[in-house]
Amino acid sequence: MQAQAADRDEQAPGERDRNPGEGQEPRRGRPRSAAAERSILDAVVELLEAGEPLAGLSIERIARTAGVGKATIYRRWTDKEELFVDVLRDIEPAEPDVSGTAGLGDLRVLLESMRRRGLAQRSSVLLHNVFAQMKSHPRLWAEYQCTVIAPRRAAMLAAVRRAVDAGELRDDTDVELMDDLFVGPMLVRTIHRPDAPLPEDLADRIIRLLVEGVAPQPPGGGPGGAARRG
Repeated sequence: MQAQAADRDEQAPGERDRNPGEGQEPRRGRPRSAAAERSILDAVVELLEAGEPLAGLSIERIARTAGVGKATIYRRWTDKEELFVDVLRDIEPAEPDVSGTAGLGDLRVLLESMRRRGLAQRSSVLLHNVFAQMKSHPRLWAEYQCTVIAPRRAAMLAAVRRAVDAGELRDDTDVELMDDLFVGPMLVRTIHRPDAPLPEDLADRIIRLLVEGVAPQPPGGGPGGAARRG
């Protein structure tokens, strides 16, 4: 009932049953109802948990379940793909806060976020099923890649660049390749090997191994140890 009231409050008379594109454009400048938006996201989750496939969800069905008009949904999302991506964002672990100034420090935060998302997908039947269905819907998968994955990749690459600028990583190597080297092990563990362990120190171990290198250490206990002894 609260969502219905909020829905009525934010629409002009006669607007509730109007399909977007029919008549005038949605009114601008009026505050959106947080209650209505919450009800819409919850309605999609409710339908998915009840076993409804993504392909079978219509805006009409979502609107009825949420207790809002279709125009309220279209005012926020231009199509189902945009709505479903926001639903997925809502049920996934929240994006991490990074300093925007640190290099390896921010890189560790971002890798840890990937680990937590991997754990969430393993423990949530809903998340697992939604991701499995998304991959068979090209438009939805493309929307998710563009609006969620691409910004995450950009944030990771920016952190690697800051680490290079700070002298934490080599400056004579392809930055994008270094980024792939950091991200790759976590992707393998979280996506390609769903039975692989995801220990709490995994991000630290990945960073430490890549920074120190995988070549055998020379005699003397560390890189260049033999030369330093001389």
